[in-house]
Amino acid sequence: MKKLLCKTYLAILLLLLYAPIIFIGVFSFTESKVLGNWTGFSTELYENLFFEAGSGNGLLRAIENTFIIALAAAFASTILGTVAAMGLKNLKGYKRRAMQFMNNIPMINPDIITGVSLFLLFLFLHVTQGYVSVILAHITFCTPYVVLSVMPQLIQMEPNTYEVALDLGARPSQALWKVVIPQLKGGMISGFILAFTMSLDDFAVTFFTRGTIGLETLSTYIYADARKGGLTPELRPLMTLIFLVVLILLLVRNIRINRNTTKAKA
Repeated sequence: MKKLLCKTYLAILLLLLYAPIIFIGVFSFTESKVLGNWTGFSTELYENLFFEAGSGNGLLRAIENTFIIALAAAFASTILGTVAAMGLKNLKGYKRRAMQFMNNIPMINPDIITGVSLFLLFLFLHVTQGYVSVILAHITFCTPYVVLSVMPQLIQMEPNTYEVALDLGARPSQALWKVVIPQLKGGMISGFILAFTMSLDDFAVTFFTRGTIGLETLSTYIYADARKGGLTPELRPLMTLIFLVVLILLLVRNIRINRNTTKAKA
């Protein structure tokens, strides 16, 4: 009875999580402008997304801005987070605990507080609001997640690996790039994907730091579109494609991890 209840509970939970995504995916293959009204199978919305939506209402421009910001923020935060994790690993006692606590604050802090704080900081420092301010803001809240992704790899790594490489004749740069970084690659990739997803999904921080120059990301575009009384139909295929891309990346990542684990056991 307990197993049946657990399986039923899990099935209901998964249904509630994925039903809206499946619903949007199904109705992305119909030309109806109203969500929930099936008028027959069609790929018109996908065609409009890539050939017409961008020129008419700036959707493609918002997508382009979103991916540029997300890639830049994820790349920079991966580098900063990896370096920060290395420094954190070398700390001892209360210093390490204090820095770990400080690293966790941005993740616990509500996004709206982070957004308003960065907005006021950029005003005080006279930072031009736009691409620069949004990318800096995204790096700020993405870096702690990279630190958490890289730290387990550092903990599992032999503590004297770097020194051993130096003793065997490697230069400091060679020891870092050819010995340490390869062992942290899994955590760095996971951190990059997580930072990219967090940046892609963010609204509050972007809204407060984008300024008044008309910079639109996907989240701010959807917000503005919803305030008009409805959502652009081309958002349905876009959401479906983003979900499939993220799903494929996670599947590939998990398959690679399972293969590496199997090889290590063998």
